[in-house]
Amino acid sequence: MAEEIRAEMVANVWKVVASAGDQVDEGDTLVILESMKMEIPVVAESAGTVTRLAVNEGDVVQEGDLIAVLD
Repeated sequence: MAEEIRAEMVANVWKVVASAGDQVDEGDTLVILESMKMEIPVVAESAGTVTRLAVNEGDVVQEGDLIAVLD
């Protein structure tokens, strides 16, 4: 079952760590967001494969925007 990872706040995508096709474990960092000079890691909530990465470095995400899909 696919798991969608969504942004919890308005932020800039500072760094993309994972790529589509990567195997990740629970707690692995997928991307790092930057908001108000704070770096916020977005982590996998379960183990799986990154099937889609919906953001690029420099993008601005809004609360609820799709960041990644894990399968």
